[in-house]
Amino acid sequence: MKPDIIVVTAAYGHAQIAALGGQRALLPIIQQAGADGVEIRRELLDEAALADLPALAEAVAQHQLHASYSVPDTLFCDGGEINPRLTHYVKEARQLKAQRLKVALGAFSGVLPREPLQALLADLPFQLTVENDQTEHGRLAPSVAFFQAVSAADLPISMTFDMGNWCWTGEDADQAAQQLAAQVGYVHVKAAVPHQNSFRAIALDEADDHWRSLLQQLPGSVPRGIEFPLEGDDLVAVTRHYVSLLRNV
Repeated sequence: MKPDIIVVTAAYGHAQIAALGGQRALLPIIQQAGADGVEIRRELLDEAALADLPALAEAVAQHQLHASYSVPDTLFCDGGEINPRLTHYVKEARQLKAQRLKVALGAFSGVLPREPLQALLADLPFQLTVENDQTEHGRLAPSVAFFQAVSAADLPISMTFDMGNWCWTGEDADQAAQQLAAQVGYVHVKAAVPHQNSFRAIALDEADDHWRSLLQQLPGSVPRGIEFPLEGDDLVAVTRHYVSLLRNV
């Protein structure tokens, strides 16, 4: 069975999204490109859109897509406690009728607060996924420790494995895949190259073939999100090219 392909709206760039009038304007492009879903980014929603997420959910459904919801915040606060804002994000994800809510890990203390997490996860109609971000908290060691604890506690939290973010943390993506593949429920497909004092994401056709071998180390049935730049005069054609590529790798 081929994996679902999700297009992350941020792949089109903030300036392009603003020029088109917001993330909702991307839905026909993503639908015509043959994708299965769209990842809505909270940081790209204006106040009006945040106040009317049910309307965005309806638009997503009208374009025969399903939604993922990405929030630029963490599961844990700096003191190691559960982020109190998560209940609000859960409400927003419900309004969006999302299939998953994605956050970063944050400052995991090494001790899993099982009861607060169970309360947060109770009766969720979607999957909670935790991504390896580009900060020290997204490094391999805390990610492995967290998902080992989640597995031991039998909590329904999966990993969003961002293929490119290991560049920012200076770690081996293949080693990360070997240690975390069993926990992966969603893949952010991304290739990156050095840029000034950091890295930048690049389109897969501009990258070497490492992304292919890395992707093949991860579960083949989980959704794959396009999170590298989608640019060109014909955004439908560019998006369709990568949707087809990722569906058949």
